Amino acid sequence: MTHNRAIAERFAQMADMLEIKGESIFRINAYRRAARAVEGLTEDVAALAARGELTNIPGIGKATAEKIVEFLRTGTMKAYDELAATLPPGLTTLMAVPEVGPKTALLLYEQLGITSLDALEAAAKAGRLRDLPRMGPKTEENILRGIAMVRRSAARRPLGVALPVAEALVATLRETREVDAIEVAGSLRRRKETVGDIDILVTSRSPERVMEAFVAAPPVAQVLSHGPTRSSVILDVGLQADVRVVEPASYGAALQYFTGSKEHNVALRERAVRRGLKLNEYGVWRTKDDRRIAGRDEAGVYNAVGLPWIPPELREDAGELEAAEAGRLPTLVTVEEIRGDLHVHTTWSDGASSAEAMATAAKALGYAYLCITDHSQSLKVAGGVSVEDLRAHAAVVRRLSDRLGIEVLMGTECDIGPDGALDYPDEVLDDLDVVIASVHTRFRMSRDEMTRRIVRALETGRVDILGHPTGRLLGARDPYEVDIERIVDAAARSGVALEINASPERLDLKDTDARLARERGVRLAVNTDAHAAAELRHMPLGISVARRAWAEAADVLNTLSPTALRAHLRGRRGARRRR
Repeated sequence: MTHNRAIAERFAQMADMLEIKGESIFRINAYRRAARAVEGLTEDVAALAARGELTNIPGIGKATAEKIVEFLRTGTMKAYDELAATLPPGLTTLMAVPEVGPKTALLLYEQLGITSLDALEAAAKAGRLRDLPRMGPKTEENILRGIAMVRRSAARRPLGVALPVAEALVATLRETREVDAIEVAGSLRRRKETVGDIDILVTSRSPERVMEAFVAAPPVAQVLSHGPTRSSVILDVGLQADVRVVEPASYGAALQYFTGSKEHNVALRERAVRRGLKLNEYGVWRTKDDRRIAGRDEAGVYNAVGLPWIPPELREDAGELEAAEAGRLPTLVTVEEIRGDLHVHTTWSDGASSAEAMATAAKALGYAYLCITDHSQSLKVAGGVSVEDLRAHAAVVRRLSDRLGIEVLMGTECDIGPDGALDYPDEVLDDLDVVIASVHTRFRMSRDEMTRRIVRALETGRVDILGHPTGRLLGARDPYEVDIERIVDAAARSGVALEINASPERLDLKDTDARLARERGVRLAVNTDAHAAAELRHMPLGISVARRAWAEAADVLNTLSPTALRAHLRGRRGARRRR
């Protein structure tokens, strides 16, 4: 959905430009909500515009709807062009660096004429930034690290960007009716958090027709090669995509080989050699007579070397072969086992949808419950909710359950202060169903300070879930310095669940940290942190992380039934009162 991405990017850039100019936070947030709303749509915004339904999208008002129509008609927005003309070009590019906010970007331009990453990097390396106001040698170091991170991420795209594009490509190829079997391979099939390219494998009776459909697909920006059985293109999101057509007799072996990981494949080949076999992308061969004994399907490839089929998410040479041989592979959690979402925002803070709209969307997904968790009072930039407003909000939310036929819980995403204190009084927190505690400020604390800050919050006994525990934004902000083992151990002692935040820009906890938590008996909570109803559909991204962490349904808090979840939460509140 190329239109959606382009329009969302325009609105996000307008918000950045308004922030540089010091405009009203309400106007800035309106564009950020509009960007999020368009990006989260599950159909092309052009189709909604054609039906006259743009203003039905939460977060899209009359003015932003008019801008969308203008862009669809002309390919640009006059308001965007006029705003861009008031600022030096390149300042929003500087803001991609985590240490560079709007004021800093403007300062860098006014003092040093910097408008590009190259110029910023040269100035930082030359020590020319440290004497500017609010800067110093440490800031220079952080900026250089941030530039390196931006450049690294430019070569890869988050899973949440690559996956829908790949799925759309697969759907396009299936429509040719010449495809017999098709599957995405590579790191995307293993659901790595970032993806360098997209590999698709196909079997077909008419490979040329498949290749023609592929190079003509809507997201293709450039054709690198177009052959009878293999083609390569560059997509509009900047990723390379390759399609290979293979023989049916080799499809399973090719799928296994091109899925990887390299380390998993090496270990599997070594196992095959020890059994007198040869394993490659064409099949499994018996060495003594060069006879192919498997290759048509993946299960046959694994069975040929004496193993059950191993889920792609586990194929990292991280103990999966040993677990498979011993019959100890986990039964990985699935999206279908999720009963509800425990972390969403509404228009009461910085969300684009009402509580009723969020609950209605959750019910449509088949969920049994949803918890409303708007930001707490001190986070003014995200419309933090005062104690008085929180109580009024709770009164509205708690009436929704009977009316909508889905259990709607009342909670909060409560800020953790620099000293570990929670942002609401204990008596307020005790009246809520779910308390998520998160860090949203002071990311530059030392490792020990940040760790003590979070541990203190967990030890208050008021926290049910630690939200996005390392604070990272993929490609935009590195995790803050924190001792994750100490956090996991504190969560285990306190009975606090650690969140896998399914937002495409977060996926936090990462898979290895989530696996550590699981192995130490800490429950995980897979939540979307949705700020609009459409973002509830990001749950599969979080489930992918949980699966890579070897998590089963019993490891995930929100696989509990409503009755079991209520009992769990009541037990925690009873323990609080006994303290």
